[in-house]
Amino acid sequence: MGDDSAVSPKDRFLTVYGRKPVLEALTDPALDVDKVILADVARGPAVGEIERAAKAAGVPVQRASAHRVKVLAGNGKQDQGVLADVVAPRMRPLATALTEQRPPSRVLVLDGITTPANVGMILRTATAAGFGGVVVPRRGVATLDPLVVKASAGVAFRAPVLRCATALDAVEQLTEAGYAVYALGASGSASLFDLDLPARAAFVLGGESQGVSEEVARYVAEWVSIPMPGDVESLNVSAAAAVLCFEVVRRG
Repeated sequence: MGDDSAVSPKDRFLTVYGRKPVLEALTDPALDVDKVILADVARGPAVGEIERAAKAAGVPVQRASAHRVKVLAGNGKQDQGVLADVVAPRMRPLATALTEQRPPSRVLVLDGITTPANVGMILRTATAAGFGGVVVPRRGVATLDPLVVKASAGVAFRAPVLRCATALDAVEQLTEAGYAVYALGASGSASLFDLDLPARAAFVLGGESQGVSEEVARYVAEWVSIPMPGDVESLNVSAAAAVLCFEVVRRG
């Protein structure tokens, strides 16, 4: 099972890096920034502006080595010596969500989706559709970074992100908690529009090139397809997620 017993800072914050994204986060009244970390070599007018914005927002600023900032940002090239930890109020471990009084009834599980734009758009769509959770594993999926935040148009900060180690870890936990696990695939035998949905359902969305991984596929109760009368083999994963999410909305 996953390492969900203790809540990691990565399950509480979205880390943004780069001078412009950090300044935008500090000056957005809707966001709660926990802290700013500046590289000890970072200087200049832009850094001064960040320090003033942090002071105005009551956000503590820490200094660290440039190497430490790179490690924390998880990005070797584009951090520009600054990052900010932004509180994501709905982000929590999957294990926590499953033990809540009212666990989410509908959950998406991302499996091997490595393009930040797709992850960001899926978070935006699922949040708009009122989905209770989007499982974004720590491994095998694009890191929740400024590219994901940008693709989500900022919705990522308030998306119902559920964290666990891997997609396999997710489907194990969900199966144990009584969820029926479905997977979207072009060759699925059941049409999404005819599917009888149980009280608790999880939908696995596979990666852009490989689809749903073999180990996750073993937990899939039924493969589901989106009917496509036109001459196209498959949809982009974020487009498929949108069809799925709003079919669930249509059913009420």
